[in-house]
Amino acid sequence: MNNRYLIPFALVTSLFFLWGLANSLNGILISHFQLALDLKRWQAGLIDFAFYLGYFCIAIPAGLFMHKYGFKKGILLGLVLYAAGALLFYPAAEVRTYGFFLFALFTIASGLAFLETAANPYVSILGDSGSAEQRINFAQSFNGLSIIFGPLLGSVFIFSDQSYTKDDLLRMPIEQADAIRLAEAQTVQLPYIGLACIVLLVALLFWITRMPEPVQESDSQKQGWQGIFGHRHLTGAVIAQFCYVGAQACIWGYFIDFKLSLSPDTHFAPVAWLKPFFLWISGSDGGELTAARWAGFHLSFGMLLFMLGRFIGTFLMSYIKPPRLLTAFAAIAFALMLVAINTKGLTAVTALIAVFFFMSIMFPTIFALGTKNLGEQVKIGSSLIIMAIVGGALLPPILGLLADRFQYQPAFLMPACCFLVIMYYGWKGHRLPSAG
Repeated sequence: MNNRYLIPFALVTSLFFLWGLANSLNGILISHFQLALDLKRWQAGLIDFAFYLGYFCIAIPAGLFMHKYGFKKGILLGLVLYAAGALLFYPAAEVRTYGFFLFALFTIASGLAFLETAANPYVSILGDSGSAEQRINFAQSFNGLSIIFGPLLGSVFIFSDQSYTKDDLLRMPIEQADAIRLAEAQTVQLPYIGLACIVLLVALLFWITRMPEPVQESDSQKQGWQGIFGHRHLTGAVIAQFCYVGAQACIWGYFIDFKLSLSPDTHFAPVAWLKPFFLWISGSDGGELTAARWAGFHLSFGMLLFMLGRFIGTFLMSYIKPPRLLTAFAAIAFALMLVAINTKGLTAVTALIAVFFFMSIMFPTIFALGTKNLGEQVKIGSSLIIMAIVGGALLPPILGLLADRFQYQPAFLMPACCFLVIMYYGWKGHRLPSAG
């Protein structure tokens, strides 16, 4: 990589960590707000919907903005929106209004739509085009790192020391229960103010740093929206990304229920080996963990595999062409899903955990392949792929309905089929017209 790109690359890579942090805190909020705001489970689930809706609504405006004003201004606007949404958590907690929180999350996601629309293609064109997929997978590895740290930080700073249930509050006087709910709602204020300060500091660094505006090589002279859907590798990437994010959201969102349903009392050996560490961080003095906590720690271990997959996948791309690696990882993920669907107990759970590793390279690799050789249309193409993140809002509710009707294992055939779509994209769908 050219030396003049090193500092810009490092700054842009920090964005991958920042948006992973925001994403990973949503699971904490879904659990926390059920008590703090007295929500039903489906109401708390609107957190993810509002979040992904922000991506869907703002991705194209973000692409158009950067097409006109450049990557740097788009990144700065995205960081300002991110910080503004985080700061809105303070007044939202004071008035304890769920709609206010959803608006704050929508604002954060709007900022992230700018950041992802900018950062993914920016990293891919900061250097030689032949190693674009490798660079974007390396940068995305820091997103995987934040996915591990986010829930841990949220558990420490958002969850209070005293645990209450809805039944506990129902047995209390109304005034006391309301005071507890207000205190629980206010625990989100300090973490999100701290997050806003970090984001604004990063924005300042971007503002004072000279950011090159590299232009990607193009096989076409078309500009803006002209003929954008004529790039078959781009439209294929939009479909593949919709399937990937939908499959990821299904597997991550329903993993704990899958574990509790199939293997509540037996555990994956590497996770069981870490029991002393889990007892320490959870503050359990009795020497035992609840089945739900065990399931949560299995999910954390899956996230660790996801991050390792990003780093190992980046290394493998030095020897295996990215499309071939994507095809292989998708095929293995599909096979593991079949094992998870058709076996019982810990075997099924272990197979599903292993899928995390092979999902790791999919998002960045699909993105890099889909935006290749778009030239001046790269910002528009990037926004279309980011819009496909809405798959994470649409597919999990469908899986939930299928699970209620057919139980969990048969329902997981839907995300399994998503990996077939990704496998096809890595095999043939990514090819440029000149490649035949």
